Amino acid sequence: MEISIYNLLKGRLETIDIKFTEQNTTWFDDCEHNDDVYMITDFDGGILIREFGYSYPIWIDGETRADIAYDKQKAKGLKCMIC
Repeated sequence: MEISIYNLLKGRLETIDIKFTEQNTTWFDDCEHNDDVYMITDFDGGILIREFGYSYPIWIDGETRADIAYDKQKAKGLKCMIC
């Protein structure tokens, strides 16, 4: 599936081809607000963080789901710290 993401390393939007599976993605169903983390995905040596709203997923190089213990609050903190 092709999706548009914001690549922090390059500072721009780009299109990637990715397959979301149980092996590379953790979903969070308890989202209520647009800025809640909806899913985190390991991709190309980094982590893709997608919020519940309509914003673009953000790709952060050098981090993985395991690095943040598959935790949505840690993912949100990582995104806020870098953005």
